[in-house]
Amino acid sequence: MKPRSLKGTLLAAVAGLVALSTLLATLLASHRYAQSLEQTLAAQAENVGQALAAEAADLVLVNDLVGLRNMLERHRTAHPFLSYLFIVREGRVLASTFGVEMPLDLLTFNLPEHFPSDQAVTQRIVTETGDQHLDIALPIFEGHAGILRLGVSEEHLRREVRDLWFSIGLLALAILVPALAGGLMFLNRVTRPFLALVQAVQEYTPGKSRLPIPVQGQKEIAVLAEAFNAMTERIHGYTRRLEEQTAELAQTQSQLRASCEIVRNVSALGTMPEIAAYLIRRTKDILQCLEASLLVFSPGREMFFVLAAQGVRKVTDPRVAAEAETLLQGMEPVFHTDSSAFRPPMIPESLAELPGQSILPLYHEDILCGAMIVGCVKKCACQPQDLELVGLVMSQATGTLRRAVQQEVETEQFQTRQNSQSSFMGIIGRDPKLTQIFRLIEDVAATDATVLIQGESGTGKELAARAIHDLSPRKNSPFVVINCSAYPATLLESELFGHEKGAFTGALKQRPGRFEQADGGTVFLDEIGEISASAQVKLLRVLQTQRFERVGGERTVDVNVRIVAATNKELLEEVKAGRFREDLYYRLDVIPIQLPPLRERSNDVALLASHFLRRFSGEQLKTITEFSPKAMRLLLDYSWPGNIRELENVVEQATVLAKSSVITPEELPARLRFIPGPSQSAATTLEEQERAVILQALESCSWNKKLAAERLGIGRSTLYAKMRRLGVVAPEEAQPSPRR
Repeated sequence: MKPRSLKGTLLAAVAGLVALSTLLATLLASHRYAQSLEQTLAAQAENVGQALAAEAADLVLVNDLVGLRNMLERHRTAHPFLSYLFIVREGRVLASTFGVEMPLDLLTFNLPEHFPSDQAVTQRIVTETGDQHLDIALPIFEGHAGILRLGVSEEHLRREVRDLWFSIGLLALAILVPALAGGLMFLNRVTRPFLALVQAVQEYTPGKSRLPIPVQGQKEIAVLAEAFNAMTERIHGYTRRLEEQTAELAQTQSQLRASCEIVRNVSALGTMPEIAAYLIRRTKDILQCLEASLLVFSPGREMFFVLAAQGVRKVTDPRVAAEAETLLQGMEPVFHTDSSAFRPPMIPESLAELPGQSILPLYHEDILCGAMIVGCVKKCACQPQDLELVGLVMSQATGTLRRAVQQEVETEQFQTRQNSQSSFMGIIGRDPKLTQIFRLIEDVAATDATVLIQGESGTGKELAARAIHDLSPRKNSPFVVINCSAYPATLLESELFGHEKGAFTGALKQRPGRFEQADGGTVFLDEIGEISASAQVKLLRVLQTQRFERVGGERTVDVNVRIVAATNKELLEEVKAGRFREDLYYRLDVIPIQLPPLRERSNDVALLASHFLRRFSGEQLKTITEFSPKAMRLLLDYSWPGNIRELENVVEQATVLAKSSVITPEELPARLRFIPGPSQSAATTLEEQERAVILQALESCSWNKKLAAERLGIGRSTLYAKMRRLGVVAPEEAQPSPRR
């Protein structure tokens, strides 16, 4: 066998090496390319499926099968890579692109036992003709509206891979021919020194001296090796870049899915605290940070809100708002700065204690809306891509957050206007009867005329008296309140007019009375109907002359006071019964004011209840915002025998017992939920309802009148008066006395 020449062997080796490297590169590139195309196709199909599922949800829920079928055909035509579409709900095909030839095997395929409610399930199928498809199942409205099934044909992927093979084959052929020619030239140059040496050896004859031909060729071999290494490095570089691009694409898709989910959930929330709590919680989950807060400007930027995990805080100082705006104006996102640009009150105290900050300015339609400030520790574990994801989420959610802030500001302004329109000098109410009394108080306040305020206990008589004083020229002088029913008859005169030293047992020194203390101001005589006959005489003289003597004294004391009296009794009836002096009554009844009971102005119950709820929520350090509709209905339907004082006590009790931010009927007293039985169904008038409520309270307290009065939120004397008026008698009092 003739031995193969070195040139032929090397030439065959060069050709084989070029062909093999081209084949390996082709296999690797085509494999990567096919994977990338398949992932891109699956992601594109999933995105189309998500859009289809969102569009189909409404049609499925309204059972619009024709619109559903038209929608599938439209999308099937718009996306050629979709081979089929159909929607299954509870084992029934609602709509499909198959027509009447629906493959029944597809109905149970790709439906796992526990179908996830928030992601797609993908399976590969092969038809009887050998065509390969990707079958994607997507839940519609978390599976409640059915399952959307998409078939994605892989034929065009195979076609593109075949085209790639054909292109690379042509390229390899174009490379191989010049490579063989170059290899031949290279071998000629490499073997030329060897041939020259062989020829020189053959021609060598003894006696002749001839220098051997120098062997050259190492440079060409080195250049060839460098070229080969360069080609290999380029292939590795192309592969690395392809892998990096694939990883970046997957990360981008993951970030887009996460941001879309967060933005969708934020849009479903209603109030600013809910939105803030959700955004901060998700931010802390993504960045694994200790503290994060949001600074959001109001529409006018005269104030801002600080939203943190601890709650929402409003900063109304315009200078601080201007400083925050100056810091953020033109600022780019700042990651892991060691300086703390934002300090309280712009951020919570807990965040200010951390050594560093990351700052993401928030813009909506190129308008600065605020910033997210994230607290950083010295060795922060936050990655740049995580911060970019948070920035993407916040840029999408800023519009919703801004609208929530605007709604909060408008609600607060509306509430302020409502409160200012529904109150007068601390008296809450918008009832026409009360409005007339407000105008009357404004008219009589500027005078020194004596005012008699009448009304049931708990209707706000003292508030009306104080309003008269505060609107009068005497507002800077004392306003002295005297509860006439709180003192025995023997001490009332001393309390009103004072006493001299030694006037009675225990009078160790001279003591001025309340009239002297109120000199120049106003005296409010509460429960004036309870004073004794002797005190009535002296009080009549004070009203007529503004002069009196202390108990046990002879010197006349002159005072300048205005008298405002109040009673829960009908004084005219007391005059007719002989228990009150007629001349004193007419002296007091110069300007009569009759305060209506709460049951006659039931429209004010909601206003008063909301006012007391805000006050007691602040005192109890609770966040209680409102009454539930059923609880408010109970308040509106109740007759309120104890009037405003009873309502105040009820709201305070409900605030103490409340377990959430809304008052429920279970947290209201049992008497408000009292439903009359068959024997009480005839109690239709207000008096009979009031009598039933008082009887229930007395029976529940075993006829302890003090406890019953506290439970009803009224005074004991008021309870006695109501019992007499309504004919309520204790069982032991109703027993006839034994005959002697």
